[in-house]
Amino acid sequence: MVHFVSGTQQTKPQHPAADSALVRACRREPVPHTPVWFMRQAGRALPEYHKARNGVPMLESCFMPELVTEITMQPVRRYGVDAAVYFSDIVVPLKAIGIDVEIKPGVGPVIAEPVRSLADLDRLRVPTPEDLTAIDAAVRLLTAELGATPLIGFGGAPFTLASYLIEGGPSKGHELTKAMMYGAPELFTALLDRIADITIAFLTTQIDAGAGAVQLFDSWVGAVAPEDYRRYVQPASAKVFAAVASRGVPRIHFGVGTGELLRDLGEAGADVVGVDWRVPLDEAARRVGPGKALQGNLDPAVLFAPPAALDAAVQRVLDQAAGLEGHVFNLGHGVPPNADPGQLARVVEYVHEHTRTGS
Repeated sequence: MVHFVSGTQQTKPQHPAADSALVRACRREPVPHTPVWFMRQAGRALPEYHKARNGVPMLESCFMPELVTEITMQPVRRYGVDAAVYFSDIVVPLKAIGIDVEIKPGVGPVIAEPVRSLADLDRLRVPTPEDLTAIDAAVRLLTAELGATPLIGFGGAPFTLASYLIEGGPSKGHELTKAMMYGAPELFTALLDRIADITIAFLTTQIDAGAGAVQLFDSWVGAVAPEDYRRYVQPASAKVFAAVASRGVPRIHFGVGTGELLRDLGEAGADVVGVDWRVPLDEAARRVGPGKALQGNLDPAVLFAPPAALDAAVQRVLDQAAGLEGHVFNLGHGVPPNADPGQLARVVEYVHEHTRTGS
């Protein structure tokens, strides 16, 4: 970002986390060690999380800045990961604009009034700064505490949020979503475009408050064929990435079951493509093409294996990443709720110890 003062061009001060291992890896620059963080590292696998959130509904907790700060910091303190990830949920911006959404235990987000017509889009307004006051406050508290450790901002991609809005909740087959995509493409693309604007406001609030990177989660986009992704889905995700590009922070894109979409995900505009556990990183690099860092991709199930087997699996990921332009170590999906925190700490220690360059 550039500011003009008295006719003199001045550059924006460097972000405190700009020289962190995570940001350097995202920018495909040399790193002192491979940075590591875990999707869903803040939350359900930690006993301290359950203690902190005892009696507080999930979505309510996301609007409590002090509680968000505590939960987000817990894995940083416990594991020594190279980044914090903002504790939130992809439906938080929908809740912020008054959509009747509830996260039901054992089910997931449930929308009381699904989107089924053009008139329903009127309920999907762009959040105002007042709507996102709690998010701004939480990020400022976090970045003040984190210092040079980056905070990764959190946002849901348009397709995945659209699926929840259309289906009314989680879906295995996404039948209603695809029915709208094929049968009412103008409505479908208008919905994704509207959601893109909502997500942009959510992410820019986090970036402007101090987030050092952002990740767009497209959890369900693996259900879409490549041709349909490029035609119906990619434009809205690209709109999100383009809107935050001028903020100068790395942009990460992740989806599950996206092996056939890896190049397309990168071409949507991310600096880093997240890879699930199904595709080896060296093959993922071939599919994505040059000019992108990769993130991933240890199978979360390996966390339940004996320590020696876990070490071997981590090393296999590192070996596959050896030729990458940039690598951020992560799981190939989120931390399972019954994972042993000690195993996650072991992964962090192993990655740091076996990738340290001494620089």
